[in-house]
Amino acid sequence: MGVVQLSFALLSLLVFHDHEEVLFFDANLILASAGVVLIFLARGFDINRIGFRDSLLFATVTWVVMGVLGAIPIIMVTHVSFTDGVFESISALTTTGATILTGLDDMPRTFLLYRQFLQWLGGLGVVIFVVAILPILNIGGMKLLKAETLGPMKDEKLTPRVMHTAHSLWVVYLIITILCALGYYLAGMSAFDAIAHSLTTVSTGGFSTHDASLGYFQSTKILLVSDIFMILGAVSFALHFRAYKKRSLGAYWFDEETRTFLYLIVILSLIVAVALFSNGNYASFFTALNQATFHLISFITSTGFGADAFTDWPTYIAFLLVIASYIGGCAGSTAGGNKVVRDILSVKIIGRELNRLVHPKGLFKLKYQHHPVDDTVLEAVVAFMSVVAFSSLALTLLLMVSGLDFWSSLTAVAACINVLGPAFGELGSNFQPVSDFGTWVLSCAMILGRLEYFTVLALFMPSFWQR
Repeated sequence: MGVVQLSFALLSLLVFHDHEEVLFFDANLILASAGVVLIFLARGFDINRIGFRDSLLFATVTWVVMGVLGAIPIIMVTHVSFTDGVFESISALTTTGATILTGLDDMPRTFLLYRQFLQWLGGLGVVIFVVAILPILNIGGMKLLKAETLGPMKDEKLTPRVMHTAHSLWVVYLIITILCALGYYLAGMSAFDAIAHSLTTVSTGGFSTHDASLGYFQSTKILLVSDIFMILGAVSFALHFRAYKKRSLGAYWFDEETRTFLYLIVILSLIVAVALFSNGNYASFFTALNQATFHLISFITSTGFGADAFTDWPTYIAFLLVIASYIGGCAGSTAGGNKVVRDILSVKIIGRELNRLVHPKGLFKLKYQHHPVDDTVLEAVVAFMSVVAFSSLALTLLLMVSGLDFWSSLTAVAACINVLGPAFGELGSNFQPVSDFGTWVLSCAMILGRLEYFTVLALFMPSFWQR
């Protein structure tokens, strides 16, 4: 993180000339001092002793520490409180996109790009980044990779060594980001905005350099570019890698999760478009379809971009968008939510139980990608869905205790636990109305959702600490 902030100090001094270099240099000195202390404390630690429980702890602590350290420039530039600074930083690193800031259009470009870069850095995960750039972590590295990688199916290796696996994922990530920036630039964005928004589109983060988000540009072309790259960011990067290696787009269609994901986007977008057009929100069905598709993709991929006053849409449409955020993107992508593979298996589990009611003596084996699914995987899916429901309810109640109404609390929890960003009700503009207590609750919710619950919850079990 210190290297990142030093780089932005140099950007401010040599490129943007917005006089923020001193603040970023000061932040770098603070982080360098913290790094020296951590190195001193870690003397004699044997990397060979990393176990899976150590990996879970490492993954969680990494997000907390990086969130606090990343907040230093935010606090120094904007003068927000420590609570709000950490919230903004964690929101960036977890690619949530919820913000307490206003007046983005007038802020220094160095700071805006730093904020965007934090989301890009968090997209595939800080831990994977560490595994990719530090060969010393190649020993036991797959344990760290499994603790960090999103989705229920984490055992697949793209290459024989974890170092090469992480490197391959980041190469794919970088290539798609470059293509996204080029697409935005050709669609009419300035070079600065194109680069800045590509960082938060592919990472499905949703931060913008403008208060009006992508609505600032008033461009259908830009929305179409965003649609494409939000979807690419929400599809498994391992699948992107395999499609590239095979030189075949058919790999996407033959993947059951990706195919279902695309079906859901088409169906739900049409439903929202018809609802908006019927309700009279737009005079043209094409405009309604364009806005519906963009915002549906933005929510289901957990990106959180906005292009219109969608917070003023009818409540039932807003509720459908919230449901889409829980559906989520594909496993192994930068998207949040439950992940489509879990949704598929959940529907199949319900179907199996209904068949058992009709045929009590029947034997029914669930299949995914034409292969039988082990009962342990199905049990894990049921447990995950149960934890999602319980966590959402508990966190919503905590926010209501802090003073928010039910709709604002529910959508704020959905925005943070699904690493989505925008909420409704009192928080339709930003998260400034949330109390300090509520802000810390939502900061914890973002980390909980980013690490998919169990990685964090395991730390609170007494048996976790017993050897």
